[in-house]
Amino acid sequence: MKLLISNIKTLVQVDTEARKWVAGTDMANLNCIDDAYLLIEGDKITDFGKMEDIPDFDDKEGFDCIEEYDATGRMVFPSFCDSHTHLVYAGSREIEYSDKIKGLSYEEIAKRGGGILNSAKLMHEATEEELFESAMERIHEIISLGTGAVEIKSGYGLTVADELKMLRVIKRLKKSTPLTIKSSFLGAHAVPAEYIGRQGEYVDMVINEMIPMVAAEDLADYIDVFCDKGFFTVEDTDRILNAGMKHGMRAKIHANELDYSGGIQVGVKYNALSVDHLEFVGDAEIEALKGSETMPTVLPGAAFFLNMVCSPVRKMMDAGLPIALASDFNPGSSPSGNMKFIMSLACINYKMLPQEAINATTLNSAYAMGVEDELGSIAKGKIANVYITKEIPSVEYMPYAYGSNLIDVVILRGKVL
Repeated sequence: MKLLISNIKTLVQVDTEARKWVAGTDMANLNCIDDAYLLIEGDKITDFGKMEDIPDFDDKEGFDCIEEYDATGRMVFPSFCDSHTHLVYAGSREIEYSDKIKGLSYEEIAKRGGGILNSAKLMHEATEEELFESAMERIHEIISLGTGAVEIKSGYGLTVADELKMLRVIKRLKKSTPLTIKSSFLGAHAVPAEYIGRQGEYVDMVINEMIPMVAAEDLADYIDVFCDKGFFTVEDTDRILNAGMKHGMRAKIHANELDYSGGIQVGVKYNALSVDHLEFVGDAEIEALKGSETMPTVLPGAAFFLNMVCSPVRKMMDAGLPIALASDFNPGSSPSGNMKFIMSLACINYKMLPQEAINATTLNSAYAMGVEDELGSIAKGKIANVYITKEIPSVEYMPYAYGSNLIDVVILRGKVL
């Protein structure tokens, strides 16, 4: 089947040459074509350009089964790539929401058995089928909001059996949805209550029991660690990442959400695909990231929900670094997978330009989950994951109208959903 989208007001994030990411001052530049067409054959983008240059498809052999969609007044964007989520979980944590309003910190709630440990208890009680069904509801929601690729972490199990249970659900989701899904093993998300005071023993279990079993079932693309104040140390992280790499899992790191933890530096040391959160970033952290292959990934939803300090995004971009944005969709600190709202938060709270926010939620976030060769921009040969907006006046209107649903049509792998 061939799909021709014609009379596109603006075709956004166009690539005529391969790019792995956009960095520094270039993040303010967004490649677009006005009055454009886009041709999709099967699940791939095969052609695009200005309407005045559109080929005469009626005269081309094999184009007798072409379907045309007239996008007059509408724009076409590549689907969002959400490179950091925890969307497989059991139960919500709105009670902690009230605790936060009363003034309790993230660490204080965690010390009372809330936070990740609360989710771990609910995870233990849930079946794989219950987890799959609830996750599918969230998958359908984020698809409707424009997301075409998502990374999903384990980390609410904290036992061998429950971590494997989570990862098996993620593997099943990969086969059951049109989304591109990457999985991350995050056994080192928190120290279970029974291991408080014996953290080293839990790290040993992650390394000696969990990682080999995850690798044996081919359940994870990446390995992640929560390297931060009150959670896992640089030394713990070093050991876990080293073990994960030996089993073929590239690193992704939760780092510097709560303090200057050293997580960014250890992530770069192990060539992490991304280091995420980054509320606390100084000159030393920026220097470590320069020249690396590690994508700094900021999670505005978590900082917004927890009322935390904002990552110094402008300082990082001024230093020439790329920035990715992700939702951190999870039940405790960012209960939303709405990437359009993430763009709005980036503009309002981090002073990113709309063009910078679009680059950060498409091509750069595609890199942060290892799919930049297939997704993240409008390019020939890439997977046809795009969405068509409602009639909007400009590209800037997308993050500006922060509470409006502006998506009219979602196309994943070339199929209109």
